[in-house]
Amino acid sequence: MKPQISAWLQAGPLAAVFALFFVVPLVLVVVVSFWQATDYELIPAFTTQAYADVFRGCGDTSELCVTLKTYGSTLKFAVLTWALTLAIGFTIAYFLAFHVRTTLMQTVLFLVCTVPFWTSNVIRMISWIPLLGRNGLVNQTLLATGAVDRPVEWLLFSDFSVVLAFVHLYTMFMIVPIFNSMMRIDRALIEAARDSGASAWQTIRHVVMPLSRTGVLIGSIFILALVMGDFVTVGVMGGQQIASVGKTIQVQAGYLQFPAAAANAVVLLAVVLLMIAALMRLVDLRREL
Repeated sequence: MKPQISAWLQAGPLAAVFALFFVVPLVLVVVVSFWQATDYELIPAFTTQAYADVFRGCGDTSELCVTLKTYGSTLKFAVLTWALTLAIGFTIAYFLAFHVRTTLMQTVLFLVCTVPFWTSNVIRMISWIPLLGRNGLVNQTLLATGAVDRPVEWLLFSDFSVVLAFVHLYTMFMIVPIFNSMMRIDRALIEAARDSGASAWQTIRHVVMPLSRTGVLIGSIFILALVMGDFVTVGVMGGQQIASVGKTIQVQAGYLQFPAAAANAVVLLAVVLLMIAALMRLVDLRREL
């Protein structure tokens, strides 16, 4: 058997699984987004009404439409979460890669970072409520120490709590790729920078950061894609009061407005792909890997 034919046969089962569980559902979402819906049924007739509803009012320059406001809110969460997870993830990855000397201790500390993933996301989010609520531990401590006169309202069911939960849930997705990139850095380069008189910060800026950009890019893609499509975290930690694109899609699907939900999903996919394409222009991922 020719090597080329053998390679195609080996890739065939995985390609079939990929097509069945990714390509086919995606095509169905796109198809449904062009269907017509009434109060009682879905009509498989081609129409762009769902997309017109998504962008309704967006041509008015005097005020942002609902869709743009929703995407602005979602993008705000994505950017804040990305910045915080990048700072935390880079710091932890740098410590594990360059300050922990033994492989055993690196493995142990890396496993410690994965401990939160042993429970579900919902449980990890709910665990913040007794801490951040009006009668929670944080407010009780602040009141007991005299730091505040009344409970702090914005700790829970606010933008702060949503971003906090996102950082808690997704920081590991930034740590892993950055740590992997840092472990590939030749330690001789670090020694050469130190021998040349570079300070620790100069070494990080001119050696570690450029050589870790592949991990930063991969982590950024994970974070942006996860936050942009999330609806559970926004719903739970926002007290069902904060809008996001994922929450909009979830509500529309719950009310059986499938063409509207599908159209919003297609637009969201296009926005996320544009963001990823912009990131990919900063780093040639194929060449780096």
